[in-house]
Amino acid sequence: MKIRFAPDISAPSNQYDVKRWHDGVFSSVSDTLAEEVPIALVYNGVSHAVMLATPHDLEDFALGFSLTEGILQDKSELYGIEVQQQSHGIELHLAVSSQRFALLKEHRRNLAGRTGCGLCGAESLTQVFRLPDRDANQQLTGQLSMRSIFKAYDGIRTKQSLRFKTGATHACAWADAAGDIAYVREDVGRHNALDKLIGVLSKQAITGGFILTSSRASYEMVQKVAMVGFDVLAAISAPTGLAVRIAEEYGITVLGFVRGQQCVVYSHANRMME
Repeated sequence: MKIRFAPDISAPSNQYDVKRWHDGVFSSVSDTLAEEVPIALVYNGVSHAVMLATPHDLEDFALGFSLTEGILQDKSELYGIEVQQQSHGIELHLAVSSQRFALLKEHRRNLAGRTGCGLCGAESLTQVFRLPDRDANQQLTGQLSMRSIFKAYDGIRTKQSLRFKTGATHACAWADAAGDIAYVREDVGRHNALDKLIGVLSKQAITGGFILTSSRASYEMVQKVAMVGFDVLAAISAPTGLAVRIAEEYGITVLGFVRGQQCVVYSHANRMME
């Protein structure tokens, strides 16, 4: 079966003719749908992964993905990104340092030929989690007011332009200690939205504050936050048990069900104050 791609493959959303049923009558209308496009990440000419993502803020996505996946340890190891639009998707060509590329090739060689790998070809739990060394008692972020969390929650709802158009995207935002949101990134995938946000935060050398996600807080979300040195993740939905256990071990405060003026603090609640 041949898949028909959107006329503008680089657009984050497109218009589609649909039939809407309302009050017992069909009508022909135009609807705005979010797009998901195959995005290939190519390092020094070698394709490493293909992700389905919303084709927007792709350079942020490339950097954030590279950092949270442990392909790069620092933004300085990325020398440039070229976005190439193809007929069936988009290629992100990343020029990275020779040292990081050599490590990436070795990892790919070790995974070659294996089947039934479970989680991305990982051979051990330490490979699955890819977590940095950190003292759980280390306080990267000082105490935060619950008022700041709720302020950011109110703020993110007004800054999701693609969700307003389509109703189909997640958002991740960074807020400072006062709860003021400075950066928001959206995508059909919650992990992609977080990678995009981490990419722009890395480029701007942002530290401290906290990250707010419109999704649940899965272990991958906690892992990505830990990989780049943030230690507060607030989620509008629930975390998973594994996410909480990882957060407890690595000194990360996870908040769930952040809605209105209420939430649940699942780990390192000592960081939060009224």
